[in-house]
Amino acid sequence: MSSNDAVGATREALTTLAAAVLRIRNEYGDTLGVRRLTSDIDRLHADLDELGDPKPGHTPGVDKDELIAIPDDPYDESMWQDAQSEAQHAL
Repeated sequence: MSSNDAVGATREALTTLAAAVLRIRNEYGDTLGVRRLTSDIDRLHADLDELGDPKPGHTPGVDKDELIAIPDDPYDESMWQDAQSEAQHAL
């Protein structure tokens, strides 16, 4: 799916959601919750407009420099020495 397809599909989903919120507004009236839902939809539309063009060659994922290696070595058992007693004190 291209980015244009994804943005278009998201816009269609927001249009469907806006129509559903309008039906809710007709049933519940102009309540705080309905106004917040309407505001959320407006914000999502604005966020889509601000996306701009995708970066060429951008692949979603984690930057390898941000990864933290976690060794497969067993933990030092002394770390858990008082774990049970702390849990009992919390009760």
